Amino acid sequence: MRPWNFSAGPSALPLEVLQHAAAEMTDWHGSGMSVMEMSHRGKQFTQIYEEALADLRELLQVPEEFDVLFMQGGASAQNAIVPLNLIGRRDARKADYVLAGIWSNKSHKEAQRYGDIAVAASSGAQADVDGRTQAPWTWFPKPADWSVRADASYLHICSNETIGGVEFPDWPDMKSLGAPEVPLVVDVSSHFLSRSIDFSKVGMVYAGAQKNAGPAGVTMVIVRKELIGHALPICPSAFDYANVSAAGSMFNTPPTYAMYMAGLVFKWLKKQGGIASMEAANIAKARALYDYLDGSSFYVSTVHPSYRSRMNVPFFLKDESLNAAFLEGADAADLRQLRGHKSVGGMRASIYNALPLEAVQALISYMQDFERRHG
Repeated sequence: MRPWNFSAGPSALPLEVLQHAAAEMTDWHGSGMSVMEMSHRGKQFTQIYEEALADLRELLQVPEEFDVLFMQGGASAQNAIVPLNLIGRRDARKADYVLAGIWSNKSHKEAQRYGDIAVAASSGAQADVDGRTQAPWTWFPKPADWSVRADASYLHICSNETIGGVEFPDWPDMKSLGAPEVPLVVDVSSHFLSRSIDFSKVGMVYAGAQKNAGPAGVTMVIVRKELIGHALPICPSAFDYANVSAAGSMFNTPPTYAMYMAGLVFKWLKKQGGIASMEAANIAKARALYDYLDGSSFYVSTVHPSYRSRMNVPFFLKDESLNAAFLEGADAADLRQLRGHKSVGGMRASIYNALPLEAVQALISYMQDFERRHG
């Protein structure tokens, strides 16, 4: 059996997908070519792209008024590409950002290059949240507390902070915030395809593939068609959504192999029963791990219970002098990549779609044993 890989990304891929890709590595469907050798404009890759596009639309039930683009650069590149494309929608060139962790802060910092960027809300300070004292970046600001400028070109949030383990799934309708003309733009990278998306509430979502959708290299952008066509003059042509849309994601050579792999993941998700089935499985996995953490005095979970991520579960040993021993033992037990991000320390278990409940149960069993031996 392969080790269980709890990496935050690039992360575990379904074994079935890897085996399928391995079987086709040197000869895709009798073409005599690897996918890596194909022209992105040839009939073989066109088939791969069209199937991937159709499967993604089906999985997420993407409405017709949205375009689906496959782009390069990851979510970090979109930190610049989003304002370059959207901030010019309105003359004031304003955009508002909700800050709830490292990735939304990075998005906000990058956007400041391109216009008048304001903080609509932030969880960057200690606060009383529903009767609990929460440390900075362990909770998500409630929409009622957001300050959104009515003339902003868009409002940006990161709905799952991979590093901090903070998730905000219940996005508001912008009308309820008094800003019906301001589209909501959401970085969904680390919980993309793990749960459904209510497209009636958003103008755009984007996600790097390397969490739930495939290997690093391709980014999915799902954007309302009416928002396309407002790029700033300084926007590189390859990053202009209008160009990418008009060319069917083939304006320049796309990340073909990453797109092929993502397409295999989409087919695998359909075989598992689709997004609803994956969401139920993810709820079960997260509940099992959080229930154990909550029942232990040896480990600590600091994220507010209302905002705990289903995908990324950070936790700490109360005695951090045991961290090295914990990680060494985990590696020996074939539980890999549990070290927390260097900016926050501790541990982090990323339990994306490809990891089954069995993996979480194996982790819990190891944690119980470690607690018995060291508690």
